[in-house]
Amino acid sequence: MNTNQPVTLFIQCLVDGLYPEVGEAVVAVFRKLGLTLTCPTRQTCCGQPAFNAGYWGEARVAARRFIEIFESAEVIVCPSGSCVTMVRHHYPQLFEGDAAWAQRAQQVAAKTFELTEYLVDVLGVTDLGARFDGVVTYHDACHLLRNLRIKAQPRKLLSKISGLDFVEMNASDRCCGFGGSFSFKYADISAAMAQDKVDNIIASGADTVVGCDMGCLMNIQGMLSRQGSSIRVMHIAQLLAG
Repeated sequence: MNTNQPVTLFIQCLVDGLYPEVGEAVVAVFRKLGLTLTCPTRQTCCGQPAFNAGYWGEARVAARRFIEIFESAEVIVCPSGSCVTMVRHHYPQLFEGDAAWAQRAQQVAAKTFELTEYLVDVLGVTDLGARFDGVVTYHDACHLLRNLRIKAQPRKLLSKISGLDFVEMNASDRCCGFGGSFSFKYADISAAMAQDKVDNIIASGADTVVGCDMGCLMNIQGMLSRQGSSIRVMHIAQLLAG
């Protein structure tokens, strides 16, 4: 483990605006490891909503700002697979035909990691000495699984948490129906997908559902809440910080 490499945190908009406790948990995880942290206060959205909606010009504005703020970092870590996908895969796409910006985008993309990916694959850490008493199931977020190919890493981390009883739900890799703007453009389809996801969570017998992306978890939490369920919804960082 390279404890001399400072980590620069890229905090997803949903975490910054609605779930700051998740950001605090990420900080706690890295402090456990004794790593030096920085978190640029000038950071804003990575541009993913604009990109997904087809507004690539607006997305480039956000991407340029992101690159300018983060390109001096040694390593960039984010607790969101969808945001990391945007930086790693779509920033280079946004700047095709612009050699200077394409190179800068590639350089930033190469050092941007999702939280569990960085812990397990880069630092080689699976046991953070955490404890959580409960039965936990895990939701595979679409961007995390399909774009970043991150599946085993969160499960390795969960397996080392003392007191945690892990159970797999059926169709853990099936979309929860959020998909950003998809959830309000196609509300009925989204709600049906969320219902299927929640049915599988309940059927697992878990008292807590964990994931790595707050967009998914917010959607799942909303459906569970509307059904009066007592199942807790938590970002994996919150368990690892415990």
